[in-house]
Amino acid sequence: MSTAILTGQPVPGSSLEGDLRSLGFDVRLASDAGETETLLAAVPADQRVAVVDARFVGHPHALRLGLTDPRFAASALPGAISVQPEARRALSRAVARESSASGGLAVATENLAKRIAAALDADGVAVHHPELGTLVAAVPTDPQERNEARQAVAAVDDEAVRLRSAVKARDGFFTTYCISPYSRYLARWCARRGLTPNQVTTASLLTALIAAGCAATGTRAGFVAAGLLLLFSFVLDCTDGQLARYSLQYSTLGAWLDATFDRAKEYAYYAGLALGAARGGDDVWALALGAMILQTCRHVVDFSFNEANHDATANTSPTAALSDKLDSVGWTVWVRRMIVLPIGERWAMIAVLTALTTPRITFYALLIGCAFAATYTTAGRVLRSLTRKARRTDRAARALADLTDSGPLAELVNRVTRGAVRYAPALVAFAACALVVLGAALSPYGSWWPVLGAAIYVLLSPVAVARPLKGALDWLVPPFFRAAEYLTVLVLAAKADVNGALPAAFGLVAAVAYHHYDTVYRIRGNAGAPPHWLVRAIGGHEGRTLLVTVLAASLTAAQFKVALTVIAVAVALLVLVESIRFWVSAGAPAVHDEGEPA
Repeated sequence: MSTAILTGQPVPGSSLEGDLRSLGFDVRLASDAGETETLLAAVPADQRVAVVDARFVGHPHALRLGLTDPRFAASALPGAISVQPEARRALSRAVARESSASGGLAVATENLAKRIAAALDADGVAVHHPELGTLVAAVPTDPQERNEARQAVAAVDDEAVRLRSAVKARDGFFTTYCISPYSRYLARWCARRGLTPNQVTTASLLTALIAAGCAATGTRAGFVAAGLLLLFSFVLDCTDGQLARYSLQYSTLGAWLDATFDRAKEYAYYAGLALGAARGGDDVWALALGAMILQTCRHVVDFSFNEANHDATANTSPTAALSDKLDSVGWTVWVRRMIVLPIGERWAMIAVLTALTTPRITFYALLIGCAFAATYTTAGRVLRSLTRKARRTDRAARALADLTDSGPLAELVNRVTRGAVRYAPALVAFAACALVVLGAALSPYGSWWPVLGAAIYVLLSPVAVARPLKGALDWLVPPFFRAAEYLTVLVLAAKADVNGALPAAFGLVAAVAYHHYDTVYRIRGNAGAPPHWLVRAIGGHEGRTLLVTVLAASLTAAQFKVALTVIAVAVALLVLVESIRFWVSAGAPAVHDEGEPA
């Protein structure tokens, strides 16, 4: 239960008390600042508290936005302020100062919420002020102003605004015009029946897994059902976020589930398609693994570039200015959003091709589309970086270093060399990546040449991270490392040419990719990277790459398949257990994406 303290004299005919109760507040009345202090002290320390001017006039949804959003320690509207338990001490200090200064005068409750908000800001508590748009939130001082405010409230449909604001501001064309026009009403239906976003997210995952199972049957009916179920899973995927925004049910667990389940659904569907193709005599596991690698590397490019530049100073370039100009022209906005093949367009393409064609054609189209999108976005970001005059922060350099996922071997090399070698990090990372992948690709299975390439990779990759990653193109280092590790596993499994090796490789890359996504979401939530012991336990990118090449050189193809399976299971167990422990119990912030990801 949350508590709302109404300050000042109640206004006859006001719906404020009922509106607050409908939002889950226990309403109490205070005639002056001293009584406000007394009531505040009586509220348990683990409860949210709101201080609201009794003269407030506004929409219930404005109150919801200003007083109930769980993402912020403190938030305020005109005439109202709300704090979570972590900001209660600051609120108590502010109210105590008001009580001492008022001398018991009832008039001191006028603008009390505004003064408390200013005091919290001065005390170092960040106070969130939500964007209300056309919603009304006012504190009239006389009957005429009150009447005008009530008329303004009546002129705006509160529920229509709430439904519109439930939809992301930056979605792709398919999502905006083919899903959101009805999924927002599904979100409202769920809200009115007490369903939570996490329940809808879980339903979306289950639907996608059933779709993958249908695809795995290898029959035309199964493929058609898989395509339809994948589309319905995406509808639910949109609905969970809209439900969270509609009812402000944000949570740490929900943010993690929403982020990780999207990847789990898509990659599980790839596996289902590969199994279905195998039933028909067509082995497309290499294509499935290639699609997963390409998609994951695209995401790493996105994350690395954004982390490198989101808090950089003097962060401008002619390329960025041109991009902003194109985004201000109607039709170019949608073209640019569609050609990067975001999740809506991508899943729609996969669903349609699954139902109408074969898994092989589906993967070919997916690889071509994603490759074009990756080339387009990466080229644009390279141009921005080369023409941008930006000074990157220590935080950005730390984030990029964490994203590299360097393990104990890299630490040992750096300890021996003490960072004495200085070269362009992106160039070194690219050279290391090329050596290890080409060494695996150009040698027969069982050769020790890939081991030599991996050994050189182990020696070169630490050079790329020996100094803080603050250069113009240093954000390319993590994607190069991801490509090196994933492609080495793919090439060696394909070279083994034994039944089951590529599915085992798919499982290993999926487990490692989950670890890399988990790292990204922790950094985005300002929760830091995964614990150092975990990175060391699973070897780091350079250790895993060397291990896989040694196993391929020293084991038979059948034994290599078993080894890949064992490593995949071990890595998956370690990263999943630690990830679940962290996101469920660590109190990390709820960071929800407000733009459609790739």
